[in-house]
Amino acid sequence: MSEALVASEAAEADTGSVLAPASGARQFWRRLRARRAALVAASVVALLVLVALAAPLLTAVEGQNPTDYHPGLVDSASGGVPVGAFGGVSADHWLGVEPQTGRDLFARLVYGARVSLGVALAATLIQVLLGIAVGIGAALGGRWIDQLLDRVTDIIIAMPLMIMALALLAIVPDGFPRPVLVAAIIGLVAWGSIAKIVRAHTLTLKELDHVAAARLAGWGPWHVARRELLPALAAPVLTYAALLVPVNISTEAALSFLGVGVKPPTPSWGQMLTQADVWYQAAPQYLLLPAGALFVTVLALTVLGDGVRTALDPRAGSRLRVGTGRKREAKA
Repeated sequence: MSEALVASEAAEADTGSVLAPASGARQFWRRLRARRAALVAASVVALLVLVALAAPLLTAVEGQNPTDYHPGLVDSASGGVPVGAFGGVSADHWLGVEPQTGRDLFARLVYGARVSLGVALAATLIQVLLGIAVGIGAALGGRWIDQLLDRVTDIIIAMPLMIMALALLAIVPDGFPRPVLVAAIIGLVAWGSIAKIVRAHTLTLKELDHVAAARLAGWGPWHVARRELLPALAAPVLTYAALLVPVNISTEAALSFLGVGVKPPTPSWGQMLTQADVWYQAAPQYLLLPAGALFVTVLALTVLGDGVRTALDPRAGSRLRVGTGRKREAKA
C-alpha cells in the first residue's frame, strides 16, 4: 500500500500538482463532517485513546491488575481452562480470565491498548520526523546531497520491514524496554516512503514564486523550509501519517505474535493473540477479544485517515467506498 501511495504522490508532484492545505480549519471540518464514516471512525479512535489513557482508572474500578495471577480461577486438571461460564466472566472479572494464569482479561485488554496505540503513534512520529528531514534535505541540497539521500531512501524502502525488525529485535538484550524498542525499530526502518513524498512535493514547491523569492533574498535552507515549505507540506504529511498509524499497529501486533515484540508480563494485543492460538476452542473469547480490538482499531484509523486525506485535498477521490455519497461530496 505504501509503495502505491508513493508512486501516486510522486506522479502528482511530477505533473505540477501539489496537495494544497485547506484554506482554513473551518473548511477542513466542514469537509470532514460531510463524511459520516470518517466521523464515526474518529469517535471510535477517540474512545480507544480514552480507554488506553484511563486504563489504570478502569482496572481500579474493576479491582484487578493486568499482572496478578489467579490460579484458583482456572482448572488445572483440564490444562488451565477458566472455571465458570464464558471464560470465567463474573462481577470481579468483567471479560473473564486468561487460561492457565487466571490473569484478568479486561485489565490486559485495556492495558494492551496503551501499548499497541503508544507504539504505533511513537513509530509514526519517528517516521514523520525522519521523512521530513531527509526529504527536505534532499530537495534543497545540492545535486550530490540529493543523489546521496535519494539512494539511501531507496535502500530503506527496499529493506523488508518484518525481516529487519525480527533481526534487530532478536539481538537486543531483554532488559531494554520492549515497547520503546519496537517503536524505535519500526520508525527507523520504515521512514523511506514519507521521505519520497516530502522530496517530491518540495521539488515542486521550491519552484513557486514565493519560495524562489525567499531563496533569492538570501534566506538559508532552514529558514525557507520553516517559513515557506512546512506549511504547504502539512496536508500530504498529515495524510500519510494518518494512514501509517494502522499499518504500524498491525506491524507491532505481528512482531508480538511472532514472539519478538512486547514480552510478558507487559500486555499487548499481538502478544495475547500469540498465547491464544491454542485456546480458541476451550476459551474462544481469549482469541476473539484482542483480534476484534485490533480489527476495529485498524479499520477505524484507516477510514479516518482516508477521510482526513480527502478533507485536506478535496480534488482527490476517496480510496474507500464508505460514506462517499455524491451529494455529500458535492456539498463538500
